[in-house]
Amino acid sequence: MAKTKMAKPNIVTSRLVACRAVQLVADQGFNSDRALTEAGISKLSDKRDTSFASSISLGTLRWFHQLQALLAMLLDKPLQRKNRDLHFLLLTALFQLSKTDIARHGVVSETVNTVNVLNKKWAKGLVNGVLRNYLRQADELQRELLKSPVAETSHPQWLLNLLQTAWPQQWRNITQENNKQAPMSLRVNELRMSRDEYLDILSAANISASCSDIVTSGITLESPCSIEMLPGFDAGLVSVQDIAPQLAANFLDLQNAQRVLDACAAPGGKTAHIMEASTGKLTLTALELDPHRLQRITHTMQRLGHHVEVIEGDACNPESWWKGEKYDRILLDAPCSGSGVIRRHPDIKLLRRASDIDQLASQQLKLLQALWPLLNSGGKLLYATCSILPQENENIVHSFLSAEGTAKELDIDVHYGQSRQHGIQILPGEHKMDGFFYACLQKN
Repeated sequence: MAKTKMAKPNIVTSRLVACRAVQLVADQGFNSDRALTEAGISKLSDKRDTSFASSISLGTLRWFHQLQALLAMLLDKPLQRKNRDLHFLLLTALFQLSKTDIARHGVVSETVNTVNVLNKKWAKGLVNGVLRNYLRQADELQRELLKSPVAETSHPQWLLNLLQTAWPQQWRNITQENNKQAPMSLRVNELRMSRDEYLDILSAANISASCSDIVTSGITLESPCSIEMLPGFDAGLVSVQDIAPQLAANFLDLQNAQRVLDACAAPGGKTAHIMEASTGKLTLTALELDPHRLQRITHTMQRLGHHVEVIEGDACNPESWWKGEKYDRILLDAPCSGSGVIRRHPDIKLLRRASDIDQLASQQLKLLQALWPLLNSGGKLLYATCSILPQENENIVHSFLSAEGTAKELDIDVHYGQSRQHGIQILPGEHKMDGFFYACLQKN
């Protein structure tokens, strides 16, 4: 397996932030962004250290289940609860030793030094011994990991069970893609310039990129970069968005003068793309329940210069916000497990539980049933998730169609994706895309 190239930091604090962030995800259920904030990443003075802390924490979360198995083999007995900070410090160190090209002696010495910051000098010998034992036994330990699918794939057993059932031929490839770092893709604001024009701007800035062969607005960077480095980002020339969600605007079959609803719209990427793909010649409402996420939509629209009605409301309860005028198009990007974007959000493997899937499926069906009466006769509703589990995708569409006599499914005729009983499923990594599901329904 190719190792990730990473720069060595010049201070130890970044390692402390990384291990604390992983602990906050694993023990308190924080998502990775919040965990890094709570762990103090903003206090790091150097951008290189900030990047290092983020990379180490996300990498450790990506390989968490495998690293847990490794550490269990290296410890005579689990560390006491009061020493959980040491547990996560060791996990981040094992990630660096097994998955990056950082100098081994540097990882060991810097990790031992971090023990001093934790005020546990007594543990320096323990940490040093565990890491040096790994280096001596690495090949043997790696062979031992192959005996456990959970450790080998670094996926929880419940998720492996679902993937093996749904994708018996593809599940191994799915887990491999999930453990890769996701590429950084962009959506060019085609109201402002063409993709070729923006590619020229990137080239002038010495940023290598390639065109998507799926959507005309899509670009994938050869290497990720900060948004501050993207030419014209603040001016609204471009947005960061994976290629798969950029398909939504195409599948909606947008026409001038239509009334369009983007339900569950935050953070607003698809909302913005609807305006860009339609040249702004329609009336668009973006609906979001969470007031904080609603602000993100507003900020995104302001940056891009789009005029969109943004309202706070529950898509499951239209009576509280709907004014009675029906829509010609509805995009329902339903809340889901995120099983198709694990490579982008590795904390999903720790935060999700098997019991979540049935609860999410129930909510997804309720959303479809609640929004359907808001659609005009002849109108289209596009159901989308970033999940690859049938329970959240084709099964939901099947249940809805079985009960709703005014609905029929329209074919999505494309040369990519997996054609299912209902809709199409894009698997992680296909054409460099995240995992995504789409089904298009029309009201008779």
